[in-house]
Amino acid sequence: MSNLPSIDDEQVETLIDDVLDQYGYDFTGYSRASLKRRLNRLYSLDKQVSFAEFRYKIGSDSVYFKRFVEQITVNVTEMFRDPNFYKTLRDNVLPTLATYPFIRIWLAGCSTGEEAYSMAIVLKELNLLHKSLIYATDINPTVLEKAAQGMFPLSQMKQYSENYIASGGKADFSSYYSANYSLAKFDVDLKEKMIFSTHNLVSDHSFNEFQLILCRNVLIYFDRDLQFKVLQLFDNSLDNLGFLALGTKETTDFSPISKRYKRLEMEKIWRKTVNEKL
Repeated sequence: MSNLPSIDDEQVETLIDDVLDQYGYDFTGYSRASLKRRLNRLYSLDKQVSFAEFRYKIGSDSVYFKRFVEQITVNVTEMFRDPNFYKTLRDNVLPTLATYPFIRIWLAGCSTGEEAYSMAIVLKELNLLHKSLIYATDINPTVLEKAAQGMFPLSQMKQYSENYIASGGKADFSSYYSANYSLAKFDVDLKEKMIFSTHNLVSDHSFNEFQLILCRNVLIYFDRDLQFKVLQLFDNSLDNLGFLALGTKETTDFSPISKRYKRLEMEKIWRKTVNEKL
C-alpha cells in the first residue's frame, strides 16, 4: 500500500471553490467520486509534497492550471469508438438528415478530435460533407489544439481501421490520412468542415441550432442536476426532429426533456418529436 498523502473530500471542495473564484471554471456539478479520483491521480503523478503546495500551484501558475484542467476533464476516446453506434448514424440518422439543405452537427466534449474526424469520414462517404459543418467543442483548450491539428499516432491506425470497417466503412481507411513519421495526418478536406472552439457545458449557453448533437461519455462525470441542465441546453440547441446521441451509460430518461424524445432502437440516440420549450 502507498503511504503517499491523498486529497480528502473537504480538500476537493476547497479546490472546486478556488478554481471557480479564480478562473471561472465551474466543477461544482461534477461527480465527486470521479473528481476525487482524478485529483488524486494528478497529485500522485506530479509528486506533490503537500495539499497546500498543490493548491498554491493551481491558483498561482496558469501553465499548471492548464494541466490541471486537462487532467480533470480529459475524455479518452478513439476513432469510430462503438462501431455499431456509427453504423446506426450511417444507416438511419444521417440519411434522414440528407433531406436538409444544410446540416449542423455539434460534438460536445470532443476531446482530442477522434470523433470529429470519424464523423467527417462518414459524411464524406454519404456525400453530405459538402453541406455539413461540424462544431467540435470542449472545455479544455489544450485538447482542442491537438484536435485541430488532425494528427494521431500511427500506431493507433490498425485499431481505428478495424473500428471503421465494423462501422460499415467500405473504403481503404488509410486513404484518409498520410503517414508522417510516427503520426497519421488526416486530410485537409475533412478538417475544412470543422470548427473547434472552447465551450463550457456548465456555464455557457446555446450558440446555434443543430440537426444532430453528440455528447458521448461526458454526462457520466456530472451529477444529476447538472446532467438535467446540460440536457436542457441540448434541447434548446436542437432543431425540431433533430437527433441527440449520448454515451452507452447515459440517458434522457427521467429528465425534464424526456417526454419530447423518442429513442431509436438499440443505440443511445433519441429524436426530438415535439417543438415546445419547457
